[in-house]
Amino acid sequence: MDFAVSQLREYFSGSRQAFDLPLDVRGTAFQRSVWSQVVRIPYGTTATYGDIAQLVGKPKASRAVGGAVGANPLPIVIPCHRVIGAEGILTGFGAGLDTKEMLLRLEGAYPL
Repeated sequence: MDFAVSQLREYFSGSRQAFDLPLDVRGTAFQRSVWSQVVRIPYGTTATYGDIAQLVGKPKASRAVGGAVGANPLPIVIPCHRVIGAEGILTGFGAGLDTKEMLLRLEGAYPL
């Protein structure tokens, strides 16, 4: 647990861009496939729900991707704040759009 706290502190101080934590997330096969793509979005960049849908082989499943992103049990570590709507629109985030914007600003990915 201290290892995770330490990495989160480093992230918020700007000295960590990726997490090195063992993850044991539980979800449906589709959710896990979405989360495995979300965790690959590089620091300081974004991807759309449509991009993720393409990557998981379900190009028409943007809404389902949104549902899976919303069910993410480890926000920040699985950086769902990096997933945005079409044309750069900030949409959905469990902690609120202000927090999503703050995280993207921290990473230098906002304004888009």
